[in-house]
Amino acid sequence: MTPPVAEAEKHRSLLSTDYRTLQYVTGPLIFVHNVHNVAYNEMVSIAMPDKSLRSGQVLEINDDIAVIQVFEGTRGIDVDKTTVRFLEEVAKVEVAPELLGRVLNGTGKPIDGGAPVIPEKRLDVTGSPINPYRRDQPADFIETGVSAIDGLNTLVRGQKLPIFSGSGLPANDLAAQIIRQARVGSGEEFAIVFAAMGITHREAAFFMQQFEDTGALERVVFFMNLADDPTVERLLTPKVALTVAEYLAFEKGMQVLVVLTDMTNYCEALREVSTAREEVPGRRGYPGYMYTDLSMIYERAGRIKGNKGSVTQLPILSMPDDDITHPIPDLTGYITEGQIVLSRQLHRRGVYPPIDVLPCLSRLMNLGIGEGKTREDHRAVANQLYAAYAQGRDLRRLVAIVGEEALSDTDRRYLRFADDFEKTIVGQGNEGRSIIDTLTVSWELLAGLPLGELKRVREFIPKYHPNAGDAAVKGGDV
Repeated sequence: MTPPVAEAEKHRSLLSTDYRTLQYVTGPLIFVHNVHNVAYNEMVSIAMPDKSLRSGQVLEINDDIAVIQVFEGTRGIDVDKTTVRFLEEVAKVEVAPELLGRVLNGTGKPIDGGAPVIPEKRLDVTGSPINPYRRDQPADFIETGVSAIDGLNTLVRGQKLPIFSGSGLPANDLAAQIIRQARVGSGEEFAIVFAAMGITHREAAFFMQQFEDTGALERVVFFMNLADDPTVERLLTPKVALTVAEYLAFEKGMQVLVVLTDMTNYCEALREVSTAREEVPGRRGYPGYMYTDLSMIYERAGRIKGNKGSVTQLPILSMPDDDITHPIPDLTGYITEGQIVLSRQLHRRGVYPPIDVLPCLSRLMNLGIGEGKTREDHRAVANQLYAAYAQGRDLRRLVAIVGEEALSDTDRRYLRFADDFEKTIVGQGNEGRSIIDTLTVSWELLAGLPLGELKRVREFIPKYHPNAGDAAVKGGDV
């Protein structure tokens, strides 16, 4: 995040107006009166009484009053002795290919103790909106190594596919596993931009250990905003991360996967700043413009015609009280193209990753699968797995009432299928699977059902069913 101290000093020498009209401080905000020619989102240099400098951004202008959010926090600011200077530029971040493998704070400054990054350019963190005419349709497949995602809710390049988690569920473990295992086609450059917002020191240490032990850090740009870092910095973190992702994708031609965790912490920071501004609250105290704010983040995913790079988003959010109708997951679902939902019930039973596939959805799945991308039977197998698992889940509720003895032989097979599906397809553990392995395991699981029940994969039975022979071709049982 710029300007750093040296850059701010440069601006102080070039610009003429210092304001000592700071009236009061509230939360992460300061209010400066009698300002002139100040622009919305303009960057600010704040000279503290001890001669140190802090940075801020104009959040609102009302007549001659400027509301400024201070990135480093407002502790120690003296309304009588603090000087404010407006820098006549918006927030920018320094970018370069050497950012890969580096750990940065929420505003884009290296914090890993490595050599300084020599910037290739400085980019506006709000990004450049993709012209709808030039926006290309999401396509092709990103393999995460997680069967419940790759096989049933496929992630497609240029898509935004959120993960809905809950307090105590292993969303961080799943995020680390995806970062460790994710890959695209051979010969293509692949990078991951990982932005962690409001995480604890323990979670930060977990991610660092995971990336270092597996060597994944070499292809990751890691933005780390800790829980005890300033709240306002949290609002800048996803914007800075996406600016770097757009640079790597659209200027360096890379396939970039952006993992944002936890978007709930981002929305809480948005609510905190809104409260400090004394705005009229919306649903559950969140600001009424939260939908617009989230869309400005999520809609930065995509592909551009004529450009081989892509930005794919995998936001992670914690649903308060596991409530999928809470404003954060509710608004996220409106903007994004599907969702991956983690189940507390599966987690309690020791299933990992605890993905509840029935409420999950990938609206763009068909654009990234099929012959030449995954395999020609992919869509049919996914449909058959969904149908069989849904029937098995329904039978579980029936068994609780009438008992398993009242079921037919076919119903018992569906009941066993649901159990085996959760153990083998969903509960694959920490080991990654290729999409071919996922489809192979799926066919082995479907072999436990009568052939007459496999209506959605009938045309592929002779080629892929593990026990299919003459009986399979005739539609008999095996």
